[in-house]
Amino acid sequence: MISWRKHYKKGLIAIGLLLSTSASIYGQDGDPKNGEKLFKANCTACHALDKQVVGPALKGVVERLKTEQGLDTDWLHKWIKDNVALRASGDKYANEVFEKHNKTVMQQFPNLSDKDIDDILAYTTNPPEPVKEEATPPAGETTTAAPANNTTSSIVIISLIAIAGLLVWILIKLRQLVKLGQSEELTGLNETRVKSFSEIYEKYHFIGKGLLAVLAILATYGIWNWIMWIGVYKGYKPEQPIYFSHKIHAGENKIDCQLCHSSAKYGKVSEIPSMNVCMNCHRSISEYNGKYIEPGKDKAFYDGEIQKIYAATGWDPAKQQYTGKTTPVEWTRIHNMPDFVYFNHSQHVVAGEQAIINSFNKKNPDNKIDVVCKACHGKIDTMNVVQMANDFTMGWCIECHRTTEIDMNNGYNKEYFKNLHEKLKKQYPKDGGKITVDAIGGLECGKCHY
Repeated sequence: MISWRKHYKKGLIAIGLLLSTSASIYGQDGDPKNGEKLFKANCTACHALDKQVVGPALKGVVERLKTEQGLDTDWLHKWIKDNVALRASGDKYANEVFEKHNKTVMQQFPNLSDKDIDDILAYTTNPPEPVKEEATPPAGETTTAAPANNTTSSIVIISLIAIAGLLVWILIKLRQLVKLGQSEELTGLNETRVKSFSEIYEKYHFIGKGLLAVLAILATYGIWNWIMWIGVYKGYKPEQPIYFSHKIHAGENKIDCQLCHSSAKYGKVSEIPSMNVCMNCHRSISEYNGKYIEPGKDKAFYDGEIQKIYAATGWDPAKQQYTGKTTPVEWTRIHNMPDFVYFNHSQHVVAGEQAIINSFNKKNPDNKIDVVCKACHGKIDTMNVVQMANDFTMGWCIECHRTTEIDMNNGYNKEYFKNLHEKLKKQYPKDGGKITVDAIGGLECGKCHY
């Protein structure tokens, strides 16, 4: 009897150990909800649950690792905390994973506790089901069709009857005119009327010359106005081969303009970013999960545009490697200065940055800007489709040069224009010697035309 009880107790202990081990192996001893938060904060840059991104899909990774490699969660703890040290120790599978994923070094997470890792593994094993919200019709909208309105039909019928009556009346009047033309009274009147254009002109030549002069002036003005607006395309917003929303990138995600248009600060031309710049982010962002959705668009639309980036760069998201088969993207240029105009982006973005921002905000107190680019290109961060926000005419540029005050707190300007500054202070004491761009050659022809 005593022997049986001993064996019974040992059996319970063994079952308990087995269950606890199994729970640990399959990631069930963690908190999936907390694991979801940790996963999104630490892992989503390189991993997804259901597909390979930079790293492999992680749904069911605990069970898969146990089945295929015979490894438990202890191995995963070591790999997540310091995969470099694990590979250096000679671990066979750690080095296989490293080679399989193009020798991409995974970030180390020594800051995560064992409990945190268990929570993440619990989430990959048992991810909570997303809450589905039932679609509700907009306020005031009903599902039943509105009854037919007979009033509209009545109005149409009455209108047709009125038009028919008008036509009958016109026909009667025309008949009366024909009869009148056949009378002797009309023949007598015709003999007293002017019968040639020369006689009409001779009689009313002053009025005729005046009308011709007015027509000539209007025609000249029309031609001049047409010529002056050649090449002005304010509001122009062409459709691009890959849909790119500046509102999502610059507005919602606060991406700095110069991260993509890097040469605007240090070069004459602000170039179109290469597709490699796009891939800096979209190598690990293969689908759109943002909150903002443009009216008329949906998540599937944005996901499709990301796939166009992959097709252009020759990126295989499944294998996480480039195929070498690239396709050039034929972007449609929006802002384009004529060949005879010299415009240097760096001169405005670097030297004139603060001066342009201050001048613009002074003239537009209700529409202030925080980035110098917006002074010319408009509030790009609110545009889904970029368009020309200003005229970009010569007069528009000259007006800016006449009203934009130079930043004399700039160390270079303060020293370079020292003597000029003192001279203007004496010349314009009421204005405090303010220096605008036109005062330092901003209106010289050779500055912009060469």
